[in-house]
Amino acid sequence: MVFRILLLAVLAFLALALPGFAQTDLPLGKGLPVEVQVGIAFVDISGFDENEGTFTATVDIRACWDDLRLVNPSASPGAPPTTMVGEAAAEKMKSIWVPPLLVVNQHGEPSRSDYGLRIYPSGRVEMMHRVTGSFSLDLDLSKFPFDRQKLLVTVKVKDYPITQVALRITQADIEFSRASQDIDIQDWSIGLVDMRSEAAKGWYNVSESQIVAALDIKRRPGLIVASIFIPLIASLFIPLLAIWLNRTEDGVFQVDTFELVNIIIGGLFAVIALNFTVYSSFIALSVGDNTVNRLFALNYLALAAALVVNIVFSRFNAVEALFGRYVQEQTYCVLMWMIPLIVALLVATFLLSAYA
Repeated sequence: MVFRILLLAVLAFLALALPGFAQTDLPLGKGLPVEVQVGIAFVDISGFDENEGTFTATVDIRACWDDLRLVNPSASPGAPPTTMVGEAAAEKMKSIWVPPLLVVNQHGEPSRSDYGLRIYPSGRVEMMHRVTGSFSLDLDLSKFPFDRQKLLVTVKVKDYPITQVALRITQADIEFSRASQDIDIQDWSIGLVDMRSEAAKGWYNVSESQIVAALDIKRRPGLIVASIFIPLIASLFIPLLAIWLNRTEDGVFQVDTFELVNIIIGGLFAVIALNFTVYSSFIALSVGDNTVNRLFALNYLALAAALVVNIVFSRFNAVEALFGRYVQEQTYCVLMWMIPLIVALLVATFLLSAYA
């Protein structure tokens, strides 16, 4: 035991006194795996592009671990750590072991990358990495415009299997991992940061340790409802009007078919124009199942139903030819109320399923 303490003291003296004496191999003083506690804080978010599936942010990645080779036995109890920032920290990190952390979902090169380093007399090391850049994410728009999104920062340790270096989350890391109160994203409410640890696949099917920080944000739907959903729902009245406007007297339709078909064709062009406008502004909505795509599909189906009803009943009197004028009149009356009721129920179902 005495020999071990003396050896650690000599190694610590060499590490502090001789800058060229590097100790960059894995610290095995506490056995394997080497545990690295990681916390991720969101300092600022300057951009969020839904169409590109990226957000621009400044995040602080804090990593803490123990390296007994850096113990300073001559330090007095409660002595402050040795603190280095910027170039000094980067230079010191060349001579000690630091976990090779990789931001997995970073999009392109960072615009800023600074380091800070604290080495405590006990051998405790704290590395702070402040990085500004663009990060990719997978959007889930199935509940649009009442959706919540997760702004992810995924950090893993590369070149070491999970049996050698393991990333951990402690209570102190959870308290550190938060969003700054100054963060503001237009049309979004900022929530909490969720931290989780998981295994990632490395080379040759070897698992590597990984930490995911997810900042929860919730959309404010007011502007979206006014600009997209009100026009979408209003356009549903066009095919319904094409059915309601016709009337019968003694089973004979009073409005010519071509007049109602013109209304339907005008409605078709209106929906196509709205479709183009919405997808030009919200490209991400054009892919996948979401409320907007469902309402557009319902618009096209309603237009098709109105066209079929007017042609079959008013133009060709097909029901009258098969079952008589009275049956045609009553069937048309049923459709006048049944189709709007079905459309209203489907709209309510789409909106409630997105809100739930």
